[in-house]
Amino acid sequence: MNKALVVILAAVMLDAVGIGLIFPILPALLRDVGHTTEIATLLGIMLALYSACQFLFSPILGVLSDRFGRRPVLLVSLAGAALDYLIMAFAPQLWMLVVGRAIAGITSANMAVATAYITDISSEDERAKRFGLFHAMFGIGFIIGPVLGGILGDIWVRSPFLVAAALNAVNFALALFVLPESRPGRKEANFTWDTLNPFKPLRWALTFKALIPLMALYLIMNLVGTVYGTTWAIFSEDSFQWNGLMIGLSLGAFGVFHALAQAFLTGPAVARLGERWALVVGMAFEVGAMLTLAFATHGWILFVMAPVFALGGIGMPALQSLTTRQVDADRQGQLQGVLASLVSLASVFGPLLFSFVYYGVRGSWPGAIWLVAIGIYLLALPIMLGIGRSRPAMGVSET
Repeated sequence: MNKALVVILAAVMLDAVGIGLIFPILPALLRDVGHTTEIATLLGIMLALYSACQFLFSPILGVLSDRFGRRPVLLVSLAGAALDYLIMAFAPQLWMLVVGRAIAGITSANMAVATAYITDISSEDERAKRFGLFHAMFGIGFIIGPVLGGILGDIWVRSPFLVAAALNAVNFALALFVLPESRPGRKEANFTWDTLNPFKPLRWALTFKALIPLMALYLIMNLVGTVYGTTWAIFSEDSFQWNGLMIGLSLGAFGVFHALAQAFLTGPAVARLGERWALVVGMAFEVGAMLTLAFATHGWILFVMAPVFALGGIGMPALQSLTTRQVDADRQGQLQGVLASLVSLASVFGPLLFSFVYYGVRGSWPGAIWLVAIGIYLLALPIMLGIGRSRPAMGVSET
């Protein structure tokens, strides 16, 4: 494994730790600052705002990384994230937390640049495996982050923000002193004010007919994926009376198995099953796990389901690899920006949808939220079965 890949994967892991630190304590923080116990809708709005900023800025950072190079864009976003977490650690009012989450969403759009970096330094045959490693490092971050966040949050609800700021500072140092540039900027990759339109890159991507079903599938899968960040902590509190430590431990268990599955099962699964059936098998595992959670009566069931949820993620790297084949090397930053914006678009509407639904069902049956997620997920099945029957020729569009 080359040095550049090791550094970018380490940066991804540290970024995930910083994000994961916040999840177990966000409901408690909102109750503390907002002076209210009815925080389901407020939590959804906060998460949606974070994702809306990701949606707006992911394509911009992707295009900027094509124009100026990956490294300088990463440096600016990491420095901004460190400063933002530091400010949020001492925010005394709710509106400051809201603004802070918006800024965090802008800086977290650097994941589009990280995935473009991996594409730059990987051959087509290596990409599925390396995207699996990318997700594995993110999973490792979610082993460490939520557990640490739960422990620190039970001591002082704001302390995870200080640790997140320190981790982003370490990330900045790695990118500054160790990470080489993967693709120097290209002057012909012009950045204009029109680039600020987040829908323009989506229109560009839609000119590739082979990308349309892949993008639809990517959108649905990520929409369902928002149910975990939106409801996991509050569902655990309502159903099992868990504290921050238990929530963090459950997320950490998920991270352990997710990292193992991504590192050791993704490559063999895609090689043996192909991209299409890897997606279908992954969906079957995830639907089974969510169905079990819907009827769970004891907290230990969440820990038992962690490996099943992890197996549900084996198809996503295959989907990412499949999409990268549809455009040429000079547009990978733009493509990854589009994919990141789809994630963010799903994450704008997902938290609003799932928090609204959860607010309606929490008094009678909190587990019903998982059945709603399954219903949405099943919309992806026809698309999964339809892709991969023929391999389209790669094209380039200047639209």
